[in-house]
Amino acid sequence: MLVVLSTGFALSQAFRTVAAIMAAPLATEFRLSPQNLGLFAGAFHFAFGAMQLFMGIGIDLHGVRRTVLVAFPLAIGGAVLSALAPSFGVLVAGQVLIGIGCAPAFLVCTVFIARHFAPERFAAVSGAILGLGSCGMLVTGTPLAWLIEASSWRMGFWVLAAAALAAWGAIAAFVHEPPMAATAPRESLGRAVRTFAGLLLVRHTLGIVALGLVTYASFVALRGLWLGPMLMQRHGFSLVASGNVALLMTLIAIAGPPLFGRLDPGPERRRRWLVGFTVACAALFAVLAFDAHAGVDIALALAIGLLSGYMVLQYPDVKNAYPVAVTGRAMALFTMAMFLGVALMQWVTGAIATAAQARGIEPFQAVFGAIALMLAGGALAYRLLPQPPRQG
Repeated sequence: MLVVLSTGFALSQAFRTVAAIMAAPLATEFRLSPQNLGLFAGAFHFAFGAMQLFMGIGIDLHGVRRTVLVAFPLAIGGAVLSALAPSFGVLVAGQVLIGIGCAPAFLVCTVFIARHFAPERFAAVSGAILGLGSCGMLVTGTPLAWLIEASSWRMGFWVLAAAALAAWGAIAAFVHEPPMAATAPRESLGRAVRTFAGLLLVRHTLGIVALGLVTYASFVALRGLWLGPMLMQRHGFSLVASGNVALLMTLIAIAGPPLFGRLDPGPERRRRWLVGFTVACAALFAVLAFDAHAGVDIALALAIGLLSGYMVLQYPDVKNAYPVAVTGRAMALFTMAMFLGVALMQWVTGAIATAAQARGIEPFQAVFGAIALMLAGGALAYRLLPQPPRQG
């Protein structure tokens, strides 16, 4: 059942990374600026992140299966709307619908793992599912680039809509929650909302949110938005050649979460690892900001892809920081921070790129330098703000 649930997450990963390959044809057809491209890429994540509150409450009150089956058809409809979009505004509306539909995609997997696997297996199983679900990004590498060159970017959305429909059907047919999930005591909606809001008042929540805003956002900003434009504009790569690099980065990134999940040092050392690896990622982005040889930039992108696997350690960190009764809402709060961070970083870096171009500055230098600073700031806040109680 967990593997079937992960098919929805895989489609979510595909939808959130289409901008890296679609950026050039979309910019040509709709005459988009880098800031417009940032808005396009960020619309999915704004909607995705904003809906986590409702998805977390839905999972806690109604279960994993019902929540994902109700939400996911919106992603299918959003893909169809995007494929038919006559204007940039309609295209963005389609991205919003896709974001809402995909909102429970990974959250249902983490809550399912938390409820039905032993606590000591949480990091390893979460890492395996992150790796499996990340296979969805393989579609938005070479295959999507080839499809766009052979047909159009619209056909890419049609194919993803069909795949999303198949995933919804598989979840409906094969996912049936064990009795322990179905017999959980019910809360009122008002009490559930108050409990969620109460998490924001917990002292250690701010540090968790600060780090969550920038970690995954940095990876998606590179793989999901700026990798293709950087390779094509900075180094003269073709669309398919850029897709090949995106595919290779994805393959390497898929190996990261299972690896770090198995290397999880436990609650005593996990937070130090999170700070250290975030700083290391910031350093890689700082080097990527310089206009170096194409081989160097590709090597840096691949290194970031592999290192991004450490972000799986944030999930057991969140799980250990809150009571079991609010696991769904705690995961939802973290996921909300993570994907609102993705949306903000894509929108902000789009604005930075446009401003840099207007001042004659190489846009990718400004974009990657800004991402490095955001990562460093997130790590500093996570380290200095109040910590959760020690877990043995």
